[in-house]
Amino acid sequence: MEQPNNNMIMNKGNYSLDTDERELRFNQIRGAGWEEEYAAYRNNWAALPQNAIVSEYPLLVDIELSTVCNLKCPMCYTITEEFKSRVGCNFMDWSLFTRIIDEIAGHVPAIRLSLRGEPTLHPDFIKCVEYAKKKGIREISFLTNGSNLSEKSFQEIMLAGADWIIISIDGLYDTYESIRKPMTFENIFETVAMIKRIKQAHYSEKPVIKIQSIWPAIRGNPGEFYDKFLAYADLIAFNPIIDFSGSHKGAKIIYEENFSCPQLYQRIIITSDGSYLMCSNDENQTEIIGNAYNETVYSAWHGENLTRIRNLHKEKDGFKNIQACRECYIPRKTVENETAVVHGRVITIKNYI
Repeated sequence: MEQPNNNMIMNKGNYSLDTDERELRFNQIRGAGWEEEYAAYRNNWAALPQNAIVSEYPLLVDIELSTVCNLKCPMCYTITEEFKSRVGCNFMDWSLFTRIIDEIAGHVPAIRLSLRGEPTLHPDFIKCVEYAKKKGIREISFLTNGSNLSEKSFQEIMLAGADWIIISIDGLYDTYESIRKPMTFENIFETVAMIKRIKQAHYSEKPVIKIQSIWPAIRGNPGEFYDKFLAYADLIAFNPIIDFSGSHKGAKIIYEENFSCPQLYQRIIITSDGSYLMCSNDENQTEIIGNAYNETVYSAWHGENLTRIRNLHKEKDGFKNIQACRECYIPRKTVENETAVVHGRVITIKNYI
């Protein structure tokens, strides 16, 4: 077994406000109905990258259904000129989606139907969830701003078989509304409450709901934010702020020592135009490793482009040879310079340097 010389950091950038008991319950519901396979999936999420093992297929395929978004949040890279110049606004073709699912069904346990845009805007969103679930994909998740979740659409999403929804809610009241224009806090809170009511009416624990904020938006009131959603969400979490503005360029970035990225052994990304990306953080598509219109997931996963990138990451500071990796937040060092207290639990905040 090949052992890389690296510093592997799993799931960096996402931190829980929640209790250990609720986190355990969240994962139990996620794995309900495929418990043994789920346990293997979660174990492999860490074991494969730590041991530099390239599995037959990735554990997760990110399928970007949409680069279109109906919001213009100030911290989002999709509003930058660089992004607009590189990436168009489009939806993935249905024929490409079905081709991808037909190949990976039975090989890949999980898919995520979002990356840069708002996935629920895709005209065939429900149909995509339903198709993937019927083909045998075990876990279907997506990230959403929640603006397009009505009672009718959520019920359809639930019945189609979605397993896990992450709803981005950045702060409370005026703070939220200053970020997520033109949405209102009252509306997004009612959406979360509505989801809970519909799940209860159908005696369904899925899809599990994770509420996710950015840390600066809740810095002044993390306990209040937690309490506001506690009765409605299955898990509550936050991310440190990531600078997508480019203001850091030219400054000296402090990196983790001997860094190597785990994503190269966990997941592969397919954009709405069919491009394969090496990771979910190459938002400007600087490192395209193939195209799904003429190359299978298996071929891209084992192809020379991704193999070259994995080999670079095995070298000391080899990631610095790749533009997207140099500019990524994951290799950056963090400083534990803040704490939050929620119901007596002390939570350490790891901000990027």
